[in-house]
Amino acid sequence: MRASQSIIKLLPLLNRPFFTIEDASKQGITRQTLANLTKKGVLQRIAPGLYRSTHYEPQVDFQWEQLALVAASLSEGVICLVSALCHYGLTEQIMREVWIAIPHHLKAPKRPGVRVVRMRNIELGKTEIRMGEFTVRIFDRERCIVDAFRYLDRETAIKGLKNYLYSNDYKPQLRKLSEYAKALRVDLNPYILALTT
Repeated sequence: MRASQSIIKLLPLLNRPFFTIEDASKQGITRQTLANLTKKGVLQRIAPGLYRSTHYEPQVDFQWEQLALVAASLSEGVICLVSALCHYGLTEQIMREVWIAIPHHLKAPKRPGVRVVRMRNIELGKTEIRMGEFTVRIFDRERCIVDAFRYLDRETAIKGLKNYLYSNDYKPQLRKLSEYAKALRVDLNPYILALTT
């Protein structure tokens, strides 16, 4: 099949932020054709099994583009830990990789620059937000703080809690934080007392 014929078949997919091999297959495009179009510079392979047009311009702030793309492309993924703390302004760390939680029973997909964390109770604190053209799932601030104490180093977790407690643009919900901590078996009381007395 000629490249021009393939492009015509792919037209319905070229205005999307990304499409999968399965989406292309439904349009009659094989994996080999996708590989050829990628070599010719028509398509960009953004992750294993994910493609987009090289002319596509994402409608999301540059600093959040990779995070939004990864979160949107993993149907059960939830932005968590360092990525969520960065999004909420609760850490000074630089997001060097995208942190995504998936349900514990799923196999972690291999993606470059992505740290996948398999978690139980993934529904607790899960919410949806818009990042440009993407609708993504992210844990709320309270779940992020509790998870920081579960998965990250103490210094990062304590700084996150301090930023949460003294945020200028968000009123801390200590009851919710306490409920999450209890559900996830984390004792935050000593840290909250130390930071508020």
